[in-house]
Amino acid sequence: MPAASAPVKNVIIMIGDGMGLEQVSCAWVLNKGKLNLDLFPYIGLSRTYCTDRLITDSGAGGTALAAGVKTAESHVGTAADSTDLQSVLVKAQQLGKKTGVAVTCHLADATPCDFCCHNEYRYNQDDLIADYLDCGVDYICGGGLDWFTVNRKDGRDISKEMAEKGYTVALTEEQLMNAGLPVIGILAPDNLPVAEERGDLYRNTVRRGLDLLSAESGENGFVMMLEGSCIDDWLHGNDIGKAMEELLDFDRTIGDVLEWAAADGNTLVVVTADHSTGCLTLQDGDLAKGEIGVFFASESHNGIAVPVYAWGPGSDAFTGIRENDEWGRIIASFVK
Repeated sequence: MPAASAPVKNVIIMIGDGMGLEQVSCAWVLNKGKLNLDLFPYIGLSRTYCTDRLITDSGAGGTALAAGVKTAESHVGTAADSTDLQSVLVKAQQLGKKTGVAVTCHLADATPCDFCCHNEYRYNQDDLIADYLDCGVDYICGGGLDWFTVNRKDGRDISKEMAEKGYTVALTEEQLMNAGLPVIGILAPDNLPVAEERGDLYRNTVRRGLDLLSAESGENGFVMMLEGSCIDDWLHGNDIGKAMEELLDFDRTIGDVLEWAAADGNTLVVVTADHSTGCLTLQDGDLAKGEIGVFFASESHNGIAVPVYAWGPGSDAFTGIRENDEWGRIIASFVK
């Protein structure tokens, strides 16, 4: 690992949606005592409550990380008074850096919108998708083609409008791998296929984003947000099998990112969660066999503090117990 005192050129923010310590603990046992998350030398804890509720959602939780400001439940890229907030990606763009977002969910979902869009209500999804037209992000990838086209009440085709803005619109992995910047990959009608079905699709989109952003940013560097979005979806359904498949795929993606960052030498990698989900308890299992027995007490989010992991230059700043918005400001402080 590069020295923590080395200069930071690139910042990669990785969010496991719903990924609390309890979910990580389950994945660690299932993987027989080994995760790429174990490689992070600096770890802190994040308190996730929002301005109007003790138990946050991905809108408020993600906005705190993206903009360094706590906001109200269901707000996306806006303050509690509904004024627009500047995300760390906008700061990066103002400094001449390239920016990117790659997720496993549809692009109308809260977390990618926290970094790219603005709305006081996360389910105003027609308006949120239209915000991508002016977000300025160079590399965007996820699912949700239906939200750009057939699901819209206004009849607009935002994918066509993105093309008119100068983006390459990639609807397949092959098209994405052959595109330059700016590009938006919309690779499924809704979320990407579940982890057991999509193979290396998400990992490939992340690697492509890293390579493109690095090649085209030069010495200015880039900032990228990567989300393991669907961990949370399966936790809401209390489906531990599918939730763990998503988390382990996210952990493999973390391994890819660390390998890339180690070769680069000037990249800070921060992994955290917007909240925890499911009130999950690890109650039984066998480490040698990779087996777990769990209990869910809820189908909703909870207020337990979530981990923050940091690797690379600047990583020694990521220790202690802090509010999620403070972690957002610390991340942004390395974008310069």
